[in-house]
Amino acid sequence: MIFIDASALYAILDREDRVQAQARETWRSLLSAARPTALLTTNYILVESFALIQARLGLTAVRALNDAMLPVVSTCWVTEQDHTAAVSALLTQGRRRLSLVDCTSFAVMRRLNLRRAFAFDGHFAEQGFDLLPGGAEGG
Repeated sequence: MIFIDASALYAILDREDRVQAQARETWRSLLSAARPTALLTTNYILVESFALIQARLGLTAVRALNDAMLPVVSTCWVTEQDHTAAVSALLTQGRRRLSLVDCTSFAVMRRLNLRRAFAFDGHFAEQGFDLLPGGAEGG
């Protein structure tokens, strides 16, 4: 199972994003594998993605996300324990650019024993997760 981050969803949809070609190729690869890997995200990632994509790319892009991409992605609902752990991690880290959504993603990934994330956010690698595409950076 591969965790899907907002940074990947956004990059797939934004034609001007510097990693769009890489994002689209990774997405195609995930969907066309002989044995497709299960894809998972959280409701927090969906809220973040919808808000970011609507603000920057418009409702047509939101519709593409909702209608063309999300049907193949399962949504894991953040639990109260995930949220509490994420708030604690955020406050402990004390880093301005590390978000509550990031910390929640890490908590969910740990709870579900997920190792790989399709993301262009370097915080995933900092937390010990493997990034798809390999070497993706940022954050």
